[in-house]
Amino acid sequence: MNVPAPDTTPSSPTGAPARRPSPPVRLAMLARLRVGPKLMLLVLLPVTGLLVFTAAGAVTQWREARTLGHFRTATAVAHATTGVSDAVARERIAAVLARLRPGPGTLKERSAAESATDRAVKRAAARAESWSGPTDVAGRLDALSRELHAVRAQTGTGSLGPQGVTTQYGSVEDRLLHTVADLESGRPTRDAGRAADAHLALLSAIEAAERERAELAVLLDAPPGRRPVAVGRWQALEEAQLDTFRQNTSPALKSELYAALLRAPGRAVREVRDTLAAPAGTTAGLPSYDRWLAVSGARVQDLRRIEDKAARELADEADRDLTAARSGGARDLIVSLLVLGVVTALALALRRSITQPLGDVSAGARALSDGDLSYDVGYAGRDELGDVADTFRGLRGTTERLVGEIRAMNTAINAGRFEHRADVVSFEGTWAHLLRGMNGTMASFAAAHGRREKAEQELESIFNLSLDLLCICGFQGYFKRVNPAFERTLGYPGEVLLSKPVLEFIHEDDRARARAAFERLANGHAVEEFENRCVRDDGTERWLEWSAWPVPEEGLIYGAARDVTESRRAAREQAALRRVATAVANGVPPSEVFARVAEEVAELLGTAVAVLRYESDGYFTVLGIAQDAVGEGEGEDAGGGEDAGGDGDKGRDKNRHDDAWPRRAAVAGRSAAAPIVVDGRRWGAVVAASMVEPLPGDTESRLADFTELIATAIANADSRAQLTASRARVVAAGDASRRRIERDLHDGVQQRLVSLQLELRLAETLVTDRSGELGRRLAQVGKGLDDAFQDLLQVARGIHPAVLSRGGLGPALRALARRSAVPVELDLGLPAARFPEQLEVAAYYVASECLTNAAKHASATVVTIAAEDRDGVLELMIRDDGVGGAEPGKGSGLIGLIDRVEAAGGRLDVVSPPGGGTTLTVRLPVPRRPERE
Repeated sequence: MNVPAPDTTPSSPTGAPARRPSPPVRLAMLARLRVGPKLMLLVLLPVTGLLVFTAAGAVTQWREARTLGHFRTATAVAHATTGVSDAVARERIAAVLARLRPGPGTLKERSAAESATDRAVKRAAARAESWSGPTDVAGRLDALSRELHAVRAQTGTGSLGPQGVTTQYGSVEDRLLHTVADLESGRPTRDAGRAADAHLALLSAIEAAERERAELAVLLDAPPGRRPVAVGRWQALEEAQLDTFRQNTSPALKSELYAALLRAPGRAVREVRDTLAAPAGTTAGLPSYDRWLAVSGARVQDLRRIEDKAARELADEADRDLTAARSGGARDLIVSLLVLGVVTALALALRRSITQPLGDVSAGARALSDGDLSYDVGYAGRDELGDVADTFRGLRGTTERLVGEIRAMNTAINAGRFEHRADVVSFEGTWAHLLRGMNGTMASFAAAHGRREKAEQELESIFNLSLDLLCICGFQGYFKRVNPAFERTLGYPGEVLLSKPVLEFIHEDDRARARAAFERLANGHAVEEFENRCVRDDGTERWLEWSAWPVPEEGLIYGAARDVTESRRAAREQAALRRVATAVANGVPPSEVFARVAEEVAELLGTAVAVLRYESDGYFTVLGIAQDAVGEGEGEDAGGGEDAGGDGDKGRDKNRHDDAWPRRAAVAGRSAAAPIVVDGRRWGAVVAASMVEPLPGDTESRLADFTELIATAIANADSRAQLTASRARVVAAGDASRRRIERDLHDGVQQRLVSLQLELRLAETLVTDRSGELGRRLAQVGKGLDDAFQDLLQVARGIHPAVLSRGGLGPALRALARRSAVPVELDLGLPAARFPEQLEVAAYYVASECLTNAAKHASATVVTIAAEDRDGVLELMIRDDGVGGAEPGKGSGLIGLIDRVEAAGGRLDVVSPPGGGTTLTVRLPVPRRPERE
């Protein structure tokens, strides 16, 4: 509804424009706020600051605790890795001892040390699964395990000497210490860092002592009188690392280290080092091999006990830091929550004293905006909220009067009283302008209503006169409205169409697709070019093509349909005709053509169909019979009767077909028949029969139309059969004539020449002087008679070779190859049984003509002839290497060969590219020989 823009100029009660109030003085931001918002800000500002402080402290504590927890996990993994280092050190000394002095005891100790190392690696790998830091501990342990297996293999095979064993295990130990150093490099606090440095320094000192122990064991095992080489580098490294340990460890561990170095094993190791550091030639103070292993092992054990305590101190330091961080964060959080609770309680108390009256006013304004005029604000204070409540009560009264005018306007519109106008005089200002706009809208609506009634009348006329099916359907599946075209197409009256669900008018086989289309429409998607079958009131089917558009907000579907039954039927009939015509064009035998006609008509009509041919004796012959798939299971085979592909069976009806069969299409109950008229005569008939229910009313016309369309195809098939038979008769007559000429030559001219030769020989015996002129002349005449006889004999053999009649195709082809002027290669795979004479003659003359062409025209050097019986087909292939370029359509002798082969029911193909030789392929079907009973 178009409402004019209201005039915002205020007016006085007399109607004159009032003077605009002066613009208010701009105040500071805090001066604009009322008491309630100021109090809320006063409370919320410190609360907000406290929340920010608490959040920042919590984040800091969380990060610190996470870092400490990460370091605690790293120390645990490092401790497990240290255990692997200890096990590898023990395995190293056991491997060195087994290499120096092999025996059952040392080998057993090495095997036990290797097992202990594997268990330590597994424990460390299990502990490393909880580690997610940058150091790939699990990967390093896996690589270390593979390296240990390689070293063990070399040690076991003896490929490494004692010094090599020490070096290889030292490399593994270096990687383990590097891994422990990476794990303990986090150091979140100073104390944790010192403890980590002390632990790493002691691990390095122990490794130096272990290497010194192994190398001195190797040197002390050397033959007597050979001074060992000094190994003081490990002593220097050990002392440097122990100094680092003393600087970073606790006083208790520092005292334990001092005590351990002063014990007997420590003093003994020191004496050995001093002896090695003495001038050359002093070796009396060196211990024995076993003594060195005992004292050095005891000293390393003392160091390892101290290392274990250093590791526990590192873990305890990490635990203390983590516990302190977590407890500090929890304490800060509890204090912040307590302060937050107190401040929140104070804020709520202040808020209630301010927001309760404000909420009363807000509820009244909200009720007024929702159209509820029954709500009354009860607050009557003297503050600003009281002023708002008084203003709200005045606004409610004005709104009640305005609502009354709007209701009266709506009542008038619903009653069609478009002359009604609102009372503008009782309102002022904007409300008066609003009501004047409503009065103008009422006048415009009255004019539009008249135009709408005219448009509805025009639309109603189009709806009723449309030839297409138009309807309005609800989402519940019932028609709301249909046009007369619906009633004419489906045959139901309008009240029946509106009283039943739409699916009841749809064919049962199409209802699932129709439901799917309804679901798409209900989801707001349009449907176009959707086809289904509807059942008329007489039981016939009609194909409808739909286009539908949903309007979900109205719950309606607007649809238009078109009857496409006839177009679909015509398309199916045209397709069936094309298939039949294609079969005829491809040279399908007539019996198969008739069976195909029966199948096509049966599929079109959905019945059992038979194609009959009238005979001259008054009976008929069944040429093709078929039954549609819907009629299967009634005792007959679908797709053709028992003799559909043969000559058929003669019907034994006593009536002649001139009296019993109709002269035009007719329907009787469940049967229908239509004559097939070819060249102005009744050639036969197509009979259709339903096995389930009576035929539809339009079956007669459909059957008649289709038989008229297929009459031409049947005539073409008949003509083609007659042409093939005629060609076969011509070829047979030519062959018979050739045989007759051959017989006449043999019985007439050939016998006459023989008698003349005998008489000439008799005359020669009467001549006394054969060297004379008469003798020479008689000899010359005799030679001429012999030559003429041989020429006649060759002609007679060329007309119909005797070897073909006596021996068959194989010997005849071999005879041709022997007489050919061009060398011939034979590849014959023929059976012992003879082929029919017509096939042998055709194959023989094709081979003879090809050999003649190869010699006269192709300039070939060799010809290949291959023949075989392949699955009931005689295949003959003749190939030469001549000039090629032979074309059957240019009047060559190939045309006669093609006619002879096709007369025998076969096919001849020629491939002869210029310069590529000629290949001729013949395929002759071999008739099936009847089986003997």
